[in-house]
Amino acid sequence: QVQLGESGGGLVQAGGSLRLSCAASGRTFSSYAMGWFRQAPGKEREFVAAISWSGSTTNYADSVAGRFTISRDSAKNTVYLQMNSLKPEDTAVYYCATSPFGPRRTADFGSWGQGTQVTVSS
Repeated sequence: QVQLGESGGGLVQAGGSLRLSCAASGRTFSSYAMGWFRQAPGKEREFVAAISWSGSTTNYADSVAGRFTISRDSAKNTVYLQMNSLKPEDTAVYYCATSPFGPRRTADFGSWGQGTQVTVSS
């Protein structure tokens, strides 16, 4: 069983940046695709970004493409989400998750972390 721990959330003004980190332990981190999801109050959890086990393939939601960048460091068992040009609608709890499949199969992610709050003020 893999354990995931997110960090890096906080309060930022619109137009600002944050970098989220997700540290993984347990199962072999480098064998799994990693993804970021988010859930705003009163809304369902939604896909944000994912990266393949090798790091060569990425997938982004249309709402964040061009503003967010997902990356991974297998030596550190960590996946990152660099968020630029943040908007108030990006406010949510952000979760990371793993998948034995590729980054495009967004419904197959699981093993959720506890989440980190991102709040973007206008």
